[in-house]
Amino acid sequence: MRLSSFVRVIGLLLVVAPRSVMAQEPPPPLPHVVLDIRGTYLKFTQEEQLAASRGLSVAELPGRGLGGDAGLHVYVFKWKAVTFGLGAQGIFGRGTTAAQGTSVRAVTERFSSFTPQLSFNFGDGEGWSYISGGIGLAQRVIVQTGAPITEVDEERLRTVNYGGGARWFIKTHLAFTFDVRFHQIDPGTPRFGLPGSPRSTLFTAGAGVSLK
Repeated sequence: MRLSSFVRVIGLLLVVAPRSVMAQEPPPPLPHVVLDIRGTYLKFTQEEQLAASRGLSVAELPGRGLGGDAGLHVYVFKWKAVTFGLGAQGIFGRGTTAAQGTSVRAVTERFSSFTPQLSFNFGDGEGWSYISGGIGLAQRVIVQTGAPITEVDEERLRTVNYGGGARWFIKTHLAFTFDVRFHQIDPGTPRFGLPGSPRSTLFTAGAGVSLK
């Protein structure tokens, strides 16, 4: 959303970065592959131009939603304190507003994206924090509840995805994980006499498990 928000998130990650308990044996390195599965909260944007691009009012746009995300990451090499990773993440979510008389219609918003990612990881195989980002495609469907999607909603838009999180292994192959992320979505194409959707930033936060 904003650079200052991202800086605060990264500062928090560095403060709470998982650390191994000191022991006789050196801590293990990061695993070769990790799979993430999380439940996700989405903060949808509510903007005049976004509402106008669908022939709606701002009050009809859902402000939040729930969904999930999954990611697969491969850790390729380590340089000093940083382990570099390559992977991809898919996110989906849905939110709705309820109809209010004749002034506010019921509207459903669905967001989905798939983004390859480069990650910078700090820690060891027992737990680590990371920052990551990439460029992918997103789809944003905003329609009156129950209505079919139109060409506007079928459009895939480029999205720049960046954020960070951490993983703590509570068992040999099972970890708790959280992830916070910003999705900068490109403007949409004007259609049917309506303006295109604006460039906007959608926020997601998820928590779940990682498997190695």
